[in-house]
Amino acid sequence: MLSEPRSGRLAAWGNALLAGLVAPDDAVLAVVGEDAVHRVAGLPGESGPVGLTLALGRLRALGAGALRVALPVPGHPLGLSGPPEFNARALEAGEAVVCHGVALGLVPEVHEAGPAGDVHAEVVWHVLPAREAPPADVPSLGEAERELAEALREATEVLSRLDVAGSGPVAEAALDAYRARAERGREVLAPGYPPRAVRVLELAQRVGLLVSLAYGNGHGGAVSASEMAARGAALRPVERTARRAQVAAYNSVIEEREKRERGTR
Repeated sequence: MLSEPRSGRLAAWGNALLAGLVAPDDAVLAVVGEDAVHRVAGLPGESGPVGLTLALGRLRALGAGALRVALPVPGHPLGLSGPPEFNARALEAGEAVVCHGVALGLVPEVHEAGPAGDVHAEVVWHVLPAREAPPADVPSLGEAERELAEALREATEVLSRLDVAGSGPVAEAALDAYRARAERGREVLAPGYPPRAVRVLELAQRVGLLVSLAYGNGHGGAVSASEMAARGAALRPVERTARRAQVAAYNSVIEEREKRERGTR
């Protein structure tokens, strides 16, 4: 979870473009990131893959007013709303983007190419029918922030008690390096997102790093089977909570819009 999901970049900068807050070239550059190229296949009205600029414009013309993120894993269809074929493709990829306002979704397929030491990624977003319905298990931004803070406290206590490396100086050093990289210009979210969404996403990424460190540093001091089980039990719910918070942050543009619409009725 430390690395930003491609679906997050597409949704965040796609939302900024759809809202008229960024230029198309700037949005596409941010979505592509360090990848070589992104193309969109299966777009209604197109016989073959097209570029992101054309694809986002076509989705807007079809009625898409915003984009939301899904980050499903086996047993947890986070952010999905069907139908089964779309859910299955999204689960296989581990992520997807769902259009708000038109029954379409996009699932990335990533191909790596190039010689050793110079490998680059080429991404094809496959457009598929998606159901317009409330997404599965996505909390509000406020709920996500409260749940994430609580989960972080609980997990840190358990990991510290078990002497897991992910809760000590190693983790702090990694977090310092992560913050330094972030401060060198990486925008956590695109223009148009509320400050609270930025705060929630940053905390979710911090928690994701702690979880990956804890999983990646052997068993630490958890030498008994019961202690290892306790560590796993502590990590699983906080990892789930962090993913839910990440989705809530990316989807907060739609949440804010729906609040405004309810307020005008």
